[in-house]
Amino acid sequence: MKLHLLLRHSPAFVAVLSFLTFQPACAQDSTFESAREAVGNMRLGWNLGNTLDSNSGDTLNMWIEHWTDRSPAAYEKAWGQTVVKPELMKMFREAGFNAIRVPVTWYPHMEAKFRFSSNSNSIWYPYRDDIGTRVQGAWMKRVKEVVDYVIGQGMYCILNIHHDTGASNTAWLVADEAAYASQHERFEALWQQIAETFRDYDEHLLFEAYNEMLDGDRSWCFASFASAGNYNATKAKAAYTAINGYAQSFVNTVRATGGNNAQRNLIVSTYGACNGGGSWSSHLLDPLKQMKLPKDETEGHLIFEVHSYPDVSNLATAKKELDANIRDLNEHLVKKGAPVIFGEWGTSTENAYADKRSNLLAFARYFVEQTKANGMGTFYWMGLSDGADRDKPAFTQPDIVDAIVKGYYGDGGYVDGVCSAAAVAVREGDSCDLQGRRMANDKYPKGKLPKGLFIVDGKKVLVR
Repeated sequence: MKLHLLLRHSPAFVAVLSFLTFQPACAQDSTFESAREAVGNMRLGWNLGNTLDSNSGDTLNMWIEHWTDRSPAAYEKAWGQTVVKPELMKMFREAGFNAIRVPVTWYPHMEAKFRFSSNSNSIWYPYRDDIGTRVQGAWMKRVKEVVDYVIGQGMYCILNIHHDTGASNTAWLVADEAAYASQHERFEALWQQIAETFRDYDEHLLFEAYNEMLDGDRSWCFASFASAGNYNATKAKAAYTAINGYAQSFVNTVRATGGNNAQRNLIVSTYGACNGGGSWSSHLLDPLKQMKLPKDETEGHLIFEVHSYPDVSNLATAKKELDANIRDLNEHLVKKGAPVIFGEWGTSTENAYADKRSNLLAFARYFVEQTKANGMGTFYWMGLSDGADRDKPAFTQPDIVDAIVKGYYGDGGYVDGVCSAAAVAVREGDSCDLQGRRMANDKYPKGKLPKGLFIVDGKKVLVR
């Protein structure tokens, strides 16, 4: 209590109160933070997976379209999740996360009718029942609501095009020059609608061009890996050319919509979101080497994305491979002029090795420590809160949450209201509020509050 009374009458406390105002989600801002600042400010991220990205995924069994009312809620629940509530985002923020990636699959919510010939036949023929270019209003409205749940907590939100790519036969975005030629106008039309819907949102919203886009053979690891002999130079070249084409189309389209989109931070993924890790093939680094930084009229607002699902059954080996992977990412992506995020990460052995749980937890902490040290962002894939736990809300894997949080904040974990130059890359002329968000501050031109513990409206604010 004495501390409270003392601080209430201190000049520093008065200064804190004078600028504890929140920037609205929809605001014109001529000075968006850079991509590197955004990656630092996002701190820890999580994927709202298997929710707005759910889809039937097979033209021979379009079960969601056939057996549900096709409402937004039907899709949200189709893969075992609950309808998203804002309380879920609040739980993550209070645990120390400051960013949520919202994967969205768009093709079921465009213009295809999905009319099936019988009760037992749910085959979809895309060539005669085209998805068109327009997004259904009800779907866009629901996507916007979920984005608002995230940003309403003062967190960053990444919005993307998700299972419109990938290995299923419903994927219409394919890494191939011919596919790009036939689909890039639809791709651009989709991004134009998304960008126009969210044009006035502030820097807390980022757009991600596409998810794990694969070649016509559905090759993982590197382009043309699924071809005869595990490599085909002609197919690989066509795939990498297409990836760079989609990335450039995305940047051009979003920038052309103006408003805050003229400087919004944008994310482009490598082929398949491959990270180049491993040594079993000389082509593993090709997705990094062949990825270009798109030309952009706004300098410093692009981010590269990769994904990572390593085997951690041998902890020492997993750590060594991560170190090598980070070196490769710095060499082949960061040097091109943009920071890197792991838009998805987890471990391929998360549930397969019950006796290796300690390895998983140790690796999770190490992963976050090393990526943070290298200025790279991390978004854990889905499982931290899963199924019915999201409705409570509760953490399904609190031990992994604890490992991740300690990996970023240290053994003391997260203190709600921490504003740290290490944890939050504060821009010059700015400071931060209770959620670590930036805001104007003329008193401290370096952009930092004085170090110390403050009590504001009954909450601790620790500046260190």
